[in-house]
Amino acid sequence: MNTEKQGSPPNTRLPRQSIDRLARPFVRFLHIESAGGTVLLVFTVAAMVLSNSPWAAAFEHFWETSIGLHIGPLELTRSLREWINDGLMTLFFFLVALELKRELILGELNKPRTAALSIAAALGGMGVPAAIFLALQSGQSGAHGWGIVMATDTAFVIGCLALLGSRIPQSLRVFMLSVAIVDDVGAILVVAIGYSSDIAWWPLALAGLGVGVIRAMAKLGFRGFTLYILIGVLIWFAVDASGIHATITGVMLGLMTPARRWVSDERLYAILSQVIAHPATRESSGATSDRHTLQMAETAARETLSPVERLEIVLHPWVGFVIMPLFAFANAGLPLTLKDIDGLLAVAIFSGFVFGKPVGILLFSWLAIRLHIATRPPELTWKLLVGGGFLAGIGFTMALFIANMAFGESLIDSAKLGIFLASIFSAVAGLVILRFLPAREGTPAGAQE
Repeated sequence: MNTEKQGSPPNTRLPRQSIDRLARPFVRFLHIESAGGTVLLVFTVAAMVLSNSPWAAAFEHFWETSIGLHIGPLELTRSLREWINDGLMTLFFFLVALELKRELILGELNKPRTAALSIAAALGGMGVPAAIFLALQSGQSGAHGWGIVMATDTAFVIGCLALLGSRIPQSLRVFMLSVAIVDDVGAILVVAIGYSSDIAWWPLALAGLGVGVIRAMAKLGFRGFTLYILIGVLIWFAVDASGIHATITGVMLGLMTPARRWVSDERLYAILSQVIAHPATRESSGATSDRHTLQMAETAARETLSPVERLEIVLHPWVGFVIMPLFAFANAGLPLTLKDIDGLLAVAIFSGFVFGKPVGILLFSWLAIRLHIATRPPELTWKLLVGGGFLAGIGFTMALFIANMAFGESLIDSAKLGIFLASIFSAVAGLVILRFLPAREGTPAGAQE
């Protein structure tokens, strides 16, 4: 007789450690980001080709197609490009905020001094490029675009790191991912503050009320996503009507999403031990205790993942393989001609990314360590940080996003040229440094302090 079946269920797998719960989502994130970077590159090249082909006018006209609703005095109409940039990109920022929340609660950023290094580096990587840009554009027509050089493209950076494989330590990937996430959140705050129109306070008050309702629902224990999504959409419309760029809604709601799971492993296993998949009862009603236990087990299995993790699992492939490539396809087109190009603007953007990013990241990282605010992992050498600093100069997606906010038709092509050249140079420089310089050298004891 098989006594194992009559007693407790056998342990058929090794016990799970806490690190498993932290590592799996991170590795999954990196894999999707790496593959998503390839798809993003393909759609970027396609947009460049089409914008310089005989179909260039039709290609541009397609993105200007007006879509929306017009009911009496209420009109909600945007071009297809605007729906992508304002609507779908909100989901991108929502995902960025989810990842930041998970890192802050469960991941590497949960360690204050490790988090301080990434945050300091990100602040330097935003502030120094903006200062260089403003110095070069002082009194020029493009000075309003200072926010362009503050962002880092997460997908392309992680994609470049993936090309290096095991040559670089995991600590560099964690560091660069953290810097890129903080950069993206900072960039959308810049958009909300620096590139929004005059504020209408009544819609903003309604948005605040919606945020309060979501907070109250979470406190009361509402678990389903449907009602949250409905209220989130209403908040988006209210923020949009207020004059603040509506994508900030994604950041707010993402940071409000709970990162703690509702059901522990122990409770899940206790519930599963009571489950009978096919009860022997002849009752036809689904309201039996066995069916109730089965339904409870279904809920418990779902709720062993936190809302942040569940939403990341659902959204990440859509953002990486649909939203970001679609954004690039709609915005990356650039006629390859020097006619009407503002060279000074292109140079300011190039300089901000190529020089400002590595200088800002290294300088602020060094200051944070010297002031004993942050600590540097021993395997994260300064040479690795130099290479990572150059890779952070790949601003592409977020830079295009802010450029569309800052400039009209007269300057947008100049901005795109600067963004493209800076991103290509930064990618090549970062890869060369990380590929050919000895990265895994020993670090003297205490060097991380």
